[in-house]
Amino acid sequence: MKVLILRAYVKLVFFEFYTARGRFSELHEKVRNTPIKRKRSGEIEVDRICSAVDLACVYYFKQVLCLQRSAVTACILKRQGVFAQLVIGAQHTPFKAHAWVEVDGRVVNDKPYVSEVYPVLDRC
Repeated sequence: MKVLILRAYVKLVFFEFYTARGRFSELHEKVRNTPIKRKRSGEIEVDRICSAVDLACVYYFKQVLCLQRSAVTACILKRQGVFAQLVIGAQHTPFKAHAWVEVDGRVVNDKPYVSEVYPVLDRC
């Protein structure tokens, strides 16, 4: 578990460079182009990875935004053989955007009803 938390922390730092400079399209491409390993991890592995990312966010030196957290989660899941999608949604009034991760159409790193609150703009 410690290795997963450390890997998540390093990825948070890595994606910090994209978000801090407003390079969202590059972050999007990085997540989209992360290869999915051939082996398929089980449900326990998905929960373990999400928990590790959550713990890395707790120890991170500043507040982690949903896009950064979800990008890290999606990339680590893909590297473990899970077909994960970073999902970006927005509501119109009042305008708010949000990002989360889905596996097999199920939200794995946020509240299960988040896709009902934020209509989906993109998946990668």
